[in-house]
Amino acid sequence: MDLLDWYREKLSSRRLKVLIEHLPRDSSFAKALHGEEAEWHLSDHLLAAVVDHLAVSNWMFATVNRDENAEEIPYPQAIPRPGPEAVDEEALKAEPESTDASEILAFFRSAG
Repeated sequence: MDLLDWYREKLSSRRLKVLIEHLPRDSSFAKALHGEEAEWHLSDHLLAAVVDHLAVSNWMFATVNRDENAEEIPYPQAIPRPGPEAVDEEALKAEPESTDASEILAFFRSAG
């Protein structure tokens, strides 16, 4: 397939769009567009989630069953995932801020 066919009007814009949309996830175009995220498939994300949950489960089991005088076991690190939004683990561990009911009421009044 020659992309110059689009300029020569032998390839329609619709056909070109369809061809680009259905390029494989590991194509150079997808990697240039999405970076490392293009290399991760759904199964990779699910496997990383399973590993993270298993690590937390093992940490909880070991923490509950450790000797009272033993030193504390560090919380397991999550497997790094590609993408712009990195998970801030400290923010996940922190307790949520308490919100006054008047703040919530003011928010909904200003939105309406």
